[in-house]
Amino acid sequence: MVIRYELIKEDKHTGARAGLLHTPHGTFKTPMFMPVGTQATVKTLTPNELYEMGAQIVLSNTYHLFLRPGTDLIRDAGELHRFMRWDKGILTDSGGFQVFSLGAMRKITEEGVYFRSFLDGSKQFLSPEVSIHAQENLGSDIAMAFDECIPYPADYEYAKHSTERTSRWAERCINAHTRTDRGMFGIVQGGMYKDLRKQSALDISSLPFDGLAIGGLSVGEPHDLMYDILEYTTEWLPQDKARYLMGVGTPDCLVEGVARGVDMFDCVFPTRVARNGMAMVHSGRMNMKNKKYERDFAPLEEGCGCYTCQTFTRAYIRHLYKSEELLAFRLVTIHNLYFLLQFMRDMREAILSDSFSDFRENFMAGYVK
Repeated sequence: MVIRYELIKEDKHTGARAGLLHTPHGTFKTPMFMPVGTQATVKTLTPNELYEMGAQIVLSNTYHLFLRPGTDLIRDAGELHRFMRWDKGILTDSGGFQVFSLGAMRKITEEGVYFRSFLDGSKQFLSPEVSIHAQENLGSDIAMAFDECIPYPADYEYAKHSTERTSRWAERCINAHTRTDRGMFGIVQGGMYKDLRKQSALDISSLPFDGLAIGGLSVGEPHDLMYDILEYTTEWLPQDKARYLMGVGTPDCLVEGVARGVDMFDCVFPTRVARNGMAMVHSGRMNMKNKKYERDFAPLEEGCGCYTCQTFTRAYIRHLYKSEELLAFRLVTIHNLYFLLQFMRDMREAILSDSFSDFRENFMAGYVK
């Protein structure tokens, strides 16, 4: 298998795992957080800045690149690694989540999904075959199977029908996958129904995917429900393949996801909130536009090793936001991503040193949502 997961250690008291993910562009430590580079760029940052903060795998979005500039163009440019000048791992999502979030602008059939481009309103079509072909053009290390993301709430019959279609589409993705030098993950769905989650996990695990993703969570449901469904779902996933919880990126959810056996996470949260003035710290979140930081000459977080905290003060960063200077977005994006990447490294070390339960308890005791 071109993508291989190696379990190094499992926590004695929880499902937390420390491992290695072997890919065509390197071997990466798990658990990990993957910064999101939707349009072949992590917003406001250069690849060198991502290297320096320890990013391992970056996620890019098939839906957006399919529409602009086109995956044929990226293939002809030398594929995505060369196009965006990123030499480590790349995971591409299938485009399914974006298509299904279009609501009235799309029509789902067994064949695939017809939708209109958000750019110019033109008619477009994505299917398992089209998505996999597009991702093979991109040349990502890990392609994602094309699935149907179930919204929350959803009634049982809709969830059942949708989950069964995701399983059928997963088989079509396997049949469409032609690149032996690149890997692919399947996606488990099932909504908030445990019997559907079990069946989906068994269906997807039976196919020759290189790893398994858990989709359809963090879509608006309460955290307690998400954790319950997640814990139940991971029980039915194989131990010898990587597990990826899609679209989760707040520290509390990362800790609880790791505790339930998840290895990989991604989310736009740290970059999106940075553009709105929000800095992520161990105690919660700081709105850097608030007046209380006007004469605060401390770093965003004491002891943080990121460039922003080593160089600038809260007062300066607040000034940049109030002056609408673009540097504010960059500096807080650097901090937020560094914070999450370091947070994942700290969790890994806690697992390896048999102290994960203490890490989890201490962090949650001081974190304000």
